[in-house]
Amino acid sequence: MKPNQFNDPPFEQQMSEQFEHASKRLTQVLPKLVPIGAGIIAVLWLASGIYSVDPGHVGVVRTFGKETARTEPGLNFRFPWPFQGADVVSVEQIRRIEVGFRGAQRVHEEALMLTGDENIVEAQIVVQYRVADPSKYLFRLREPEVALRAATEVALRSTVGSMTIDQVMIEERARVQDDARGFIQRLMDAYESGLIITEVKLQAADPPDAVRDAFHDVVRAREDKEKVINQAKGYQADILPKARGEAQKILREAEGYREKRVLLAQGEASRFLSVLAEYEKSREVTRDRLHLETMEKILPDTDKVIFDGDLGQRLLPLMPLGTSPLLPATLRPPTEPVRGK
Repeated sequence: MKPNQFNDPPFEQQMSEQFEHASKRLTQVLPKLVPIGAGIIAVLWLASGIYSVDPGHVGVVRTFGKETARTEPGLNFRFPWPFQGADVVSVEQIRRIEVGFRGAQRVHEEALMLTGDENIVEAQIVVQYRVADPSKYLFRLREPEVALRAATEVALRSTVGSMTIDQVMIEERARVQDDARGFIQRLMDAYESGLIITEVKLQAADPPDAVRDAFHDVVRAREDKEKVINQAKGYQADILPKARGEAQKILREAEGYREKRVLLAQGEASRFLSVLAEYEKSREVTRDRLHLETMEKILPDTDKVIFDGDLGQRLLPLMPLGTSPLLPATLRPPTEPVRGK
């Protein structure tokens, strides 16, 4: 048996004494800890009211649920819950929604619609938008994107329903986008959504799968037709200017020839008139001169001259000695014929 075993107090008594001592100690310290704890809690509570607004964003402060202020980018303060709350909304971010598809998955109930000529077309469209008025965006619509998707589907169906399938798919795609964009913006303004539609892109506009191949054959045939027509127009544009140019060339040549002949005729007429005037002054002399000038032009190119009448009898016969090979060349007379009067 250990010494003093019966002299030590029981365990329960020791624990009771320690608890009583701690209670007295806590009673002495607690009045000092309560203000410190309350201060720390108050500081943390107030610190929770500090929030940051990034560039391109706007902070909307709500006091008991009602908008009371807007804050600019930077550090801002609002009274913490339950007094005030703050929502930060981006006013520069370009957002988008897809109608008729989600990524690579088609949504047929949104995409299939009826055209003005009672054909079915599958249209897919992308709408890009941004928040222009944060207050309307936060408080006017419960789910702005859901409302925008529904408005986009309504606008697209209305636009497609006013056109033919050829216009939607081929001829008027840009018009479909512009009309749909204006329609969507009017609807969202009527809803006071605070959104601005920045762009509408028609991703696809095709016939249903069951008739797609046949429709594409028709489209290719039309494209071939347009190609042939354009080639014919190109050939026409190439040939017609050449033909017109050739016609103008012939006309200019004809006009030049006409001017030439007119000037020659006028010159000949003037020459004849001048000769006539001289002839009137001295008819005998002029007649002889004209006769001699004519003979000078004709006789040099003539090897044999035959004279008729009295003129032939008055000519002196001449042996053509120049043709004899026995006569030296230095003694040969000239070969010109003897002219008589």
